[in-house]
Amino acid sequence: MAHVLKTLQMLYTGTTYNISKRFYAVRKRFYRKTGILFSDGKYEITLDQRKLKTPKGNLFVVNSEPLALAVAAEWDAQQDIIKQSNMHLNTLCNTAIDNPNNLTKYDMVNYILNYLDTDLILFQSHENDELYQLQVAEWDPIIQWFCDQFQADLQKSRSMDSPVISSETKAVVYRQLMSYNLECVHGYVYAIDTLKSVILAMACVERFLTPERAALLSRLEEEFQLQKWGRVEWAHDLNQQDQQARVSATILYIYFNSTSWLKNSKTTV
Repeated sequence: MAHVLKTLQMLYTGTTYNISKRFYAVRKRFYRKTGILFSDGKYEITLDQRKLKTPKGNLFVVNSEPLALAVAAEWDAQQDIIKQSNMHLNTLCNTAIDNPNNLTKYDMVNYILNYLDTDLILFQSHENDELYQLQVAEWDPIIQWFCDQFQADLQKSRSMDSPVISSETKAVVYRQLMSYNLECVHGYVYAIDTLKSVILAMACVERFLTPERAALLSRLEEEFQLQKWGRVEWAHDLNQQDQQARVSATILYIYFNSTSWLKNSKTTV
C-alpha cells in the first residue's frame, strides 16, 4: 500500500507524469481550429483534421459531449504558445486515459482514505488564538456539514497528533467514493491534492461549497497572514487564481463523468 500512496502523490503533483518532455515543452500553436467527433459512443477531439492523442500515444476519447467541448475550448483558447499547464481538463483526461501507473479505483480510494487522517481543516492552530477563532468560524461549519451529510464522526486536533478517524467513518467515505466511476475518482484525487482536504473536496462535489469558496478555505491561514503582512499581487493572486481554476475544472470533470449525468444525457439526446 505504501508504494501505491507514494505513486499517487507523485502522479498528481506531476512528478511521474512526464511521458515525454517534448510533449510538455513550450510549443507554438500548430492548428487553426478545434472540433469534436462522435465515434463508437465516445467523443474525440480534433485539431484541424488530426485527432488529439494523449502523451502516451492513446487516442483522446471521453464519454461526455460537454467535457469534449470544454477540452476543445481549452485548446482553442491557446494563443501563439500552447500552455499545457493551464489546460486542467485536458490534463485530467490525459491522466485518466493513460493511467500511466495502472492504478485501480481501489488504489485511489484507499489513498483518499489515508489522506483523511491529515485533512487540512481538521488541524487547527494551537499557537495563534486569533487564527484559531477564524478557523473555528470558517472550518467548523464545513466539518459539521460533513458529519451530518455522511453520518460521520470527525474530531479536530490542535496539536501535532493526528485526529482519530473511526473505521465506521472511513467505511462511509469508502462507500461514497466507490459509488463513482474510475474517471470521477481520478478527479477526486486531483481536487484533494489541490485543496489538501478530502472534506473540502467532497463539500465542493456535493455543491455545499463553490470552487472559489473551497479554494479560499484551503488558503485560510495564508490569507490570514497576508492580511497582516500584505500580499504580492503577481505572486499571491496568480497562485489563488490558478488554484481556483484547478478546482473548478475538477468539479466540472467529475460532474460530466458522473454515471447519473451520463445516463440522463443519453436519455435526453
